[in-house]
Amino acid sequence: MSSDGLNVIALISGGKDSFFSLIHCIEHGHRIVALANLFPADEDASQEQEHAQEQSPCRGQDATTEPETNPRASSALPSPAGLQVIDPATWAAQPEAEGRGHGEPDRDLNSFMYQTVGHEVLPLYAAATGLPLYRLPITGRAVRHERDYDATTMADAQDNDETESMLPLLKAIVARHPEANALCAGAILSTYQRTRVESIALRLGLTPLAYLWQYPILPPPFAATASDTQLLADMANAGLEARIIKVASAGLDEDYLWERVSSEAGARRVKSALRKFGAAEGAAALGEGGEFETLVVDGPLRVFKKRINVPDEGRKVVREGGGCSWLLLGGARLEEKPDSAQAQEPTVRIPDLLDPRFQAVLDELLSAPWATQDTNVSHSARQPTPFVRSAGTAAAVIDLHRWSVLPDLRTSETSIQEQTAQVVAKIRSLVLEASIDPSQIISTIIVLRRMADFPTVNGEYGKLFPKPNPPARVTISCGDLLPDGVSIAVYLTAPVSRASDDRNGLHVQSRSYWAPANIGPYSQAIDVPVMIRQQATGLRCISIAGQIPLIPATMLLPVPSETSHELQVALSLQHLWRVGQELKIQFWTSSVAYFPRATSPDEMQRSAQIAGHAWKKAHGSPDEEEDNDNGPDPWDLKYNPAYMTLAANDEKPAKIPDWEVLTLRQQNEPDTCVPPTFAVEVEELPRQSDVEWHAHNGLSKVDDASLVMISPPEVGIPGWNAWHAIVQAASGTVIYSTMAYFCEETSQPFALGGLEADMSKALDESIRQLRPNELEISLGKSSLVYVDAAQVRSLWEHANTPTGLAIIPCRSIWSPAGQRIAVVGLFETILSQES
Repeated sequence: MSSDGLNVIALISGGKDSFFSLIHCIEHGHRIVALANLFPADEDASQEQEHAQEQSPCRGQDATTEPETNPRASSALPSPAGLQVIDPATWAAQPEAEGRGHGEPDRDLNSFMYQTVGHEVLPLYAAATGLPLYRLPITGRAVRHERDYDATTMADAQDNDETESMLPLLKAIVARHPEANALCAGAILSTYQRTRVESIALRLGLTPLAYLWQYPILPPPFAATASDTQLLADMANAGLEARIIKVASAGLDEDYLWERVSSEAGARRVKSALRKFGAAEGAAALGEGGEFETLVVDGPLRVFKKRINVPDEGRKVVREGGGCSWLLLGGARLEEKPDSAQAQEPTVRIPDLLDPRFQAVLDELLSAPWATQDTNVSHSARQPTPFVRSAGTAAAVIDLHRWSVLPDLRTSETSIQEQTAQVVAKIRSLVLEASIDPSQIISTIIVLRRMADFPTVNGEYGKLFPKPNPPARVTISCGDLLPDGVSIAVYLTAPVSRASDDRNGLHVQSRSYWAPANIGPYSQAIDVPVMIRQQATGLRCISIAGQIPLIPATMLLPVPSETSHELQVALSLQHLWRVGQELKIQFWTSSVAYFPRATSPDEMQRSAQIAGHAWKKAHGSPDEEEDNDNGPDPWDLKYNPAYMTLAANDEKPAKIPDWEVLTLRQQNEPDTCVPPTFAVEVEELPRQSDVEWHAHNGLSKVDDASLVMISPPEVGIPGWNAWHAIVQAASGTVIYSTMAYFCEETSQPFALGGLEADMSKALDESIRQLRPNELEISLGKSSLVYVDAAQVRSLWEHANTPTGLAIIPCRSIWSPAGQRIAVVGLFETILSQES
């Protein structure tokens, strides 16, 4: 349970999802202060408003409102045209309501954003729940159809978009309930809806809550099999009674109207009808594709003090055509609940924090035997397979800008705000010179001297990114390892000026059970095509934000305990996997786990071994995937109606790694397929967490049997190790290389320039081994370098050069086996035919 109980405004449509989200808010100790609803602004809605005004105990006041109880004069409160304020203590259903509604329009509004069918029953929710209900007519229409809502577009377009109807309604509620500081909604899989609610909430300073977000992929109850309709079962177990009041699917007809979908029988009946007509990921069975809409008429006693009854004669079927039918409801009444309803409050299931894969990771981390196992990343067991001849003879770098930006170096330290402003100004100059917009930047790494400066940095840095889907970001503090007087360094990746603008983002800002919300100017992930000479290779690369072990539903770290360190490692790694799966990542190229300053080398070595084992265990093996696949046989999925998927979709479910993209030989040697990972000791991490995972590249759109992970046993220079993730793409061979120099701490530090030269030679030699009969090629410079500052000197010789090395200064670097490392470098190369 959260330690910071919130005062929540609950957006309700009357449907099951918004009420179930409200129930989860209460389960987490939050208080619902008001209900908010938007309804169709049609002629009959106006008549409803006038009718309610005539019958209201406060007749003559603002439409359908009760007397304002706020000590401030009601005229001082924002009251947009058409606002209905329904006080549960004074509002009463009108006798005329029984027949009213059957003369209403025979078409539903069919809003992109809001459920509008059944709105004639909504006023009853105030008295049913004992909560004040605020309603406002929807104005405008769906003008902006993009998935991610952009609130920075022209005001004229915004004013006409139906999304903006929420703004005056919520302003009016906040004025009457100034304690309100959160907004909950029922988004499950719709990014369209979620980003619009988040946009409005954050503009008003409200914390967005979406506890049902990605609910279908969350762990099922213990010992239960994952089901498309688990959400409906959980609703039923929580006492929610949801009835279907609209159908719009080839699989459902009007016979399904008023079906209780939040019941085992109802869910089974709907699922059976939709088997051949649904959408992906079980969405159809939940109505996520618009297959059906619902009305909640009852729920647990702590929410519903009374239930809503709609008599048979009050349910008129309206047939719109095209397979769409809905119920026009009249004569709805409130009923007292039987005494038995108070006997036992239903149970609200909170999904487990860890899914089975990462619970297994944690269980193994807490067991003693693994510590004696070899946790090092394996080298290839045989001679590396040479490239195919079509791999290419020319080496080129991926079409990306890589910039290293520091403030002006000075002898005396300036304020962090001034330094950040300098960095932001330099970034603006760089993007202007490159003929791109800041919104196109893909990823950033922010290195701070003091983590306490983070809020100030966020304020200045965020000015670069007012648009949706800002860059993915990793933030760490390296203390006094930065140059003297410098408190911030920023490393950026951006497309070249004429590269494709094909850019997808994931920026979830709502609390949920899925993964931590990113409140601020950074996305969970940015997905771009891998380009060479302005041509797409067919491969896509995803940059993921650094993942720290916050509990998603509360945004708090796990409570400290003897096992919390291992839990934090497993939990933050699960966050990385969940974000990656949402972006359809098939393979990681490499990663690091950042740890805060340790009390001793032994402590840091232990953390490195824990992280390394967790990384290896999370990757598993093809055999484990088969063992965990307890679903129906492929024949059943295709031919047996009892098992046909709801998804008429051939797309494979996201798995990391996707073993099918690896060659068959490597699938048979799974230990050689684990990408390299390292543990890096820095000064501090955000929120004082124990660990932060940083995956360098996630790859998607990888063809089957087109990827090989190679780690040559020798690279020609003692101490150096190499790993190559090699992908055969449509227009060449893409190589993601990781180089590491293993060396125990010495009294004579190495010069960074010398290590760079050796690293390039070792990289060239390792690539040459893979191309024994080909001409030598010259590979590009590193994209990111981790340096053990205790073993390497002259780190900042080129600090004022934007194209200089992106350096992460570290207190120590460790392998998964607990060996010290002086330098780790990352490289990206494409081999293509000469043009």
